[in-house]
Amino acid sequence: MDVVVTGRHCEISDRYRSHVEEKLTRLEKHDHRIMRVQVEVDCEPNPRQRDRAVRLELTAFSKGPVIRAEAAAADKMAALDLALDKMAAQMRRAADRRRVHHGRHAPVSVGQALADADEAPQVDADDEVHERQVGPIEVTGDGPLVVREKVHPATPMTLDQALYEMELVGHDFYLFVDKENDRPSVVYRRRGYDYGVIALDLS
Repeated sequence: MDVVVTGRHCEISDRYRSHVEEKLTRLEKHDHRIMRVQVEVDCEPNPRQRDRAVRLELTAFSKGPVIRAEAAAADKMAALDLALDKMAAQMRRAADRRRVHHGRHAPVSVGQALADADEAPQVDADDEVHERQVGPIEVTGDGPLVVREKVHPATPMTLDQALYEMELVGHDFYLFVDKENDRPSVVYRRRGYDYGVIALDLS
């Protein structure tokens, strides 16, 4: 397993590089297919952010999907330990989910997923509602609007693969194109190992 350590706003000593390589070997027991791990260390010069002075991001590349974890702490050693624990937990969850759920559960229907959603809050007719224009979008109310656009290449995959990749990146949801019906879909974590899926019908 190759380990690449890079630093921003800070120097990375040979001693720290060796320490990182030694620590990262424990990941191989969770996923023996890991070929390379990229470690990015970003030091925050702001003294007010002393308890989060170092942000560290781990990115593991293997024959499977990319796995990523990040953490912030007061120093490089603590940030490494936190990020490493997060990545190991993601790998364990993904492995447990494969063992427990592989082929045993059908996806939750859209109706079931929406039945658990909270009802939208009702607006009192007496309340005055302000509307404003933000670019091409009409906004109701005073809340801030932040529009951030990201475009990712998508390869159609099965629901099982989408769940697996969601666990590896440590997110609570995962957007994908369902290989079986070519529908844009979102799988999301509910409670424990309980998942839901919402699909769009383009017809």
